[in-house]
Amino acid sequence: MMALLMRDLKLAFRAGGGFGFAILFFFIVTLLLAFGIGPDVVLLGKIAPGALWVCALLACLLSLDRLFALDYEDGTLDLLTVAPIPLEAVVFAKSCAHWITTGLPLALVAPLLGIFLDLPAEGYLWVFLSLLAGTPALSMIGAFGAALTLGLRRGGLLLSVLVLPLYVPTLIFGAEVARRGTVGMDVQTPFLLLVALSFGALALLPFAAAAVLRINLR
Repeated sequence: MMALLMRDLKLAFRAGGGFGFAILFFFIVTLLLAFGIGPDVVLLGKIAPGALWVCALLACLLSLDRLFALDYEDGTLDLLTVAPIPLEAVVFAKSCAHWITTGLPLALVAPLLGIFLDLPAEGYLWVFLSLLAGTPALSMIGAFGAALTLGLRRGGLLLSVLVLPLYVPTLIFGAEVARRGTVGMDVQTPFLLLVALSFGALALLPFAAAAVLRINLR
């Protein structure tokens, strides 16, 4: 499992592997949003926590279609199904690699991009913590969606349509944590629910994604 994780990380960091695209997309969309809303500092500060969460969520979608597709095309995925490790572990390792190369960098960069949206100083920490707690759920849900659309024509577009509704609960609680933290309100309840969503996704969705992969590979 660790060998598979390291392999996917090396492929992601290799030239053309996709690492950095999500951060670049995150930066561009945040900048465009700031330009589109205009110089209203009060309005920007109010919407900044939710806007950063929406931009990060969309950035997570960029590399999801590559999660299993490349291994499917070259036959590696067929070999992994008969490997000594369970297919559920394969799904979990690939989801972890996606989070390390996408979700974690987005969480680290989000407070810096908050400057463009006039995010109050109190919100920097909570935007980071909410994304750190919520992006594992985004990666795992995305892995499930990537398994569902494996081998389909225009699977990337269908993947976005399938995954975005499943992202809504994570988005709601993540943005609420960031918003409450920014205005100094209690964040315990939404934060615990956000963590529960991530742990629930990590515990259950590898089995669902593995079952779908077995069906698609028959």
